[in-house]
Formats: sequence, structure tokens, C-alpha cells
Amino acid sequence: MSAFTIAFDTFLDEFVALHPTAGTAIGDHRHDARWPDASPAGRERRRAFIDRWTADFEGLDPADLEPDEAIDRDLLLGELAAFRFEEVELQEVRWDPLAWIYLLGGGIFDLIAREFAPLADRLESVAGRLEGIPTVLDGARESLVGSDDGRPVARFQTEKALTQLAGIEELIGDALGEAERSTSADPRIEALRPRLDTAAAAARAAIAAFELHLRTVVLPSSSGEGRLGPELFARKMRHTMRSETLTPDRILRAAEREFDAVRGEMVRLARDLWPAWRPDEVVPADDEAMVRGVLDAIAAQHPAADDVLDYCRAENARIETFCRDRDIIGLADEPLDIRWTPVFLRATGGAMLIAPGPLDRSLTSFFAVTPMPDDWSAERRESYLREDNDRMLRLLTIHEAVPGHYLQAVYANRSPSLPRAIFSSGVFAEGWAVYVTQVMMDAGYGADDPALMLTHWKFYLRSLTNAIIDTRIHTAGMTEPEAMALMVTGGFQEEAEARAKYDRARLSSTQLSTYFVGSMEMWDIELEARRRAAEASGADRSTIVPGSLPGGLGLTPGFTYREHLEAVISHGAPPTSLLRRALFR
Repeated sequence: MSAFTIAFDTFLDEFVALHPTAGTAIGDHRHDARWPDASPAGRERRRAFIDRWTADFEGLDPADLEPDEAIDRDLLLGELAAFRFEEVELQEVRWDPLAWIYLLGGGIFDLIAREFAPLADRLESVAGRLEGIPTVLDGARESLVGSDDGRPVARFQTEKALTQLAGIEELIGDALGEAERSTSADPRIEALRPRLDTAAAAARAAIAAFELHLRTVVLPSSSGEGRLGPELFARKMRHTMRSETLTPDRILRAAEREFDAVRGEMVRLARDLWPAWRPDEVVPADDEAMVRGVLDAIAAQHPAADDVLDYCRAENARIETFCRDRDIIGLADEPLDIRWTPVFLRATGGAMLIAPGPLDRSLTSFFAVTPMPDDWSAERRESYLREDNDRMLRLLTIHEAVPGHYLQAVYANRSPSLPRAIFSSGVFAEGWAVYVTQVMMDAGYGADDPALMLTHWKFYLRSLTNAIIDTRIHTAGMTEPEAMALMVTGGFQEEAEARAKYDRARLSSTQLSTYFVGSMEMWDIELEARRRAAEASGADRSTIVPGSLPGGLGLTPGFTYREHLEAVISHGAPPTSLLRRALFR
């Protein structure tokens, strides 16, 4: 083995020992019964690990490495810098109670949901983690007093954490249910039951005490909103994007410029569609009212709330058939389960892809759709269903499943580069899903349904409003009315969807920008690939010029989508700057 491979293997051994839940997520199950050390001593050990390995990888001269190893070295240095930023500067575990909910939920969910080992083995690990929950929550109580630089505990995040705690209780119940159903079939599980029951009781008591602490101690004294402010947000953006040039100001200007271009295209399409969707009605003189009128008619076609999963399952089958027939990209046989989102994850996303780790290849991926809360009014429920109407669900299925997140994660897990598969870039992943949806439109998916294209541009407009509100909320004090106006009036969203997105923007930071930025980067990469293909075919590369909207580049000599798309997602999921190095050597 090379010096780099030996170093990385040692690094990974230490990493999963310090981050056992991350180890479980990537498929390294040596520490499945443990939690990260939530004490101050544990934080110090993680900081020392970051500093030591940063020095070690910096000490490897790229000139002495293979080209792929040099890319992986730089990827790991970027990851370590991001770890340091999280531990030393951002310190979310000290002001965001949701960070602890995600830790607990992820640590239990992966053990129950993924069949990487016999159930008895996984339940034994569950028992160990349940036994460790009281200690983890002791660390949470000690930590949730505000960051070292004076950032107070965020009130909104605390309120959301209180609602999501029920999801941890649900996971404990799921584990006990699995044990009860399997006791008669496996004597090991029968022997484990007393320990599991005792651990569950102690975990539930600790969770109840933590909930009381959040409600009576943390919440009354919380005052922060979770807005990072211009300087901290810019530093986090640098680590999210792994770029010195993709600054918040640059991203905001690009998103606002494209926002206007997309709205212009929507006006053109809606004018053509008006007679079919609003027959016998006069076309409004106001462009916004005209677009909204067509979209409102389209939105009326939506499945019932209980039928959403079945609709997405059927649509995914149709999408796969289209990809095969048009030879868009090679598909995968790894299982995909379209299901409701686990309760503990419902605070921040309407839909998501939960993929197995690169060391748990061929296990099930979960395309999770978040159901509406039971306490929503009938009006709000209908608004939400209108936003995720028939055509929007078709696009969402492309984005989350094929050829979006699910397929990209399958290819990433097959990558020969373990660092790129393990430490995946959110900019790559989200950018790919947005980008490849446009590729599908360009390839003719849904070409017999012009209303789908209008809905597509509305869907893409979400990525632009996501980036705008992300920056403006965290750096410019954007208010709820201002954000709602941008999304509802500017982006034609339904009010329920926009309110959920406003909440998500306050609960997260920089992630909402990854959709637009990643897509922008993917189109830049495709443009370069087309120009190189044209040049190699004897054509003039300067004739390959993008338009004002993404996509629509037509035919290029020597360029085929299948070859390009598979090349892009066959290198793991690195930051886009490193992807360029891998593709264009």
C-alpha cells in the first residue's frame, strides 16, 4: 500500500472511534454500541485529532502522490478544516438543541433500519446505545449554555427540539417492537430482551428529564434566533462550498440575476398555456397574476395525502423506463424504499434521500417524504398538497430518486476512492439533483405535458429563492414577511410550503444555498466537457455558448450525455473544484 493509503486507513480508524455514529452511517460497525464522547474532554480529543491529522496530511507532498491520492489529500484537508470550524467556531452543540436530537435519532435509526447484520447483533448495539443515552444527555445539558464567544441558545431551535423528541421515543419503540416480533425465532434476542427493556426504560427516563430541562431551564433563558450574522455565515459558506470565491455576495448576485431570467421564461410559458388551463377566462394584464392563474389550475391536480407514496413509487418506475429507453444513464439494482420520513428528521425537510454508507454497499436507500402534521388545519393541508401536486411530485422523484440523489449515491458508493465516497460534498449532491432534473427536461421527459415544464421552472425557482433567503436571513435580518413575499409572490409557492421553508432557513445555514450553487457548478463542468468534446472532434469550442437559462445546449460533436453523466458521478461526491481536477486532467 502507498504511504497515503496507510495514512488514510489509520486516520479512518481514529475517526470512527471518535465519531461512532458517523462510523455507523458510513458502514463501519466496530463502534455501533457507543456514542461520541459529549464531555469537554471528548471535545478536546476531537480537536487534537483535527490538528494532528491536518499536520500529517499537509506533510504529504502532492508531488509524491498519485493524482487521485493528491485529490483525496486535498479533500481530507478541507474536511478537517470544516471539522475545526464546527468544533471551535460554530459550536452548534452549545446553542442548538436540535443537534442533539439529530445525534440521538441518527444513532438509533441506522441500527434499526439497515439490515447490515443479523437483527440480534444490531439490537445488541441498540441496547448499548440506549444505555449510553443518559450520559449523552448529561453532556447536552452541560453544553447547552451558549457558545464560547457568547452566542446564546436559540429559542426557535429549542422549540423545534421539544417537538422532535417524540421521534426518539418512536425509535425506541420500534427497536422494542423488532425484538418482540423476533424473540421466538432467535434465542439470542430472547436472551437480550431483559437488557434491552432495562436500557429502554433508562433511556426514556433520561429523555423525559431532558425534555423537562429544555422546557423549564433552556427555553425560558433562550434568546437567540440562530441567525449567524455576516462574518460567521461567510466563514461557514467557505467551508460548505470548499471555495474562496463562492462567497455569499457572489452567490446572492448570481441567484437574483437568474431569478429574473427564470420568471421571464415562466411568463412566456404561462401565456401559451392559459387557454388550455383557464378556458373562457380573460388573460390578466399582470404577468404575475397570469402565471399564478395557470399554476393554480395545475396545482388542483394532486394526490390525496395518503396516496403520495404510491404516486412517487409509480412515477419512479416510469422515470426508470424513460432513462433506459433514451439511454440517459446506467441504472442501479440496489433497493430503494419510498417511505414516510422518520419523526426525528421532520423539522428540516419535505423530502430527503437517506442512503447507506459506502461500506454498506447494496443496502436499501430511503426516499423519505415528510407527511403533514396532524394538527394542521384543513386549509393548510390543502395548500401543502397543492404545492406538491402531481407534476411537482414527478420532479421531486427525479430529484430524490432517479437519476437524482439515489442513483448518485449508488455510483458514489462504488467509487474506488473511499475518501470521496465517505466525505461527500453537499454541494455536489444537491447540485447534481437540481442539474440532472434539467437534463431530463432537455432529454424530453414529459415533453407531451407542457404544464410539466412550467412546473419545472417553478421547482428550479425554489433553488434560487433558497439561496436568496439563506443569505438574507443570516446576514441581512430578512423578516418573515419579506421571505414569504419573495417565495409566494416572487416564487409562486404555496403559503404552507413557503412557511416550512422559512422555518428551515432559520434552522439551518448555508445548506439551502447548495442547490443553486451546485447546479451552477455542474453546468460549468458540462460546458467545459462539451467544449473539449467539440475540440477533440475538430469543431470550434467557442461556439458552445450557454444561454440565459440553465440547460438547453443542444447537440455537441463528440458529447453524449450518458458518458458525461456517468463520468461525473463515478468519482464519489467530491467538492466541485476537485471534481474538475478528476475529470479534466
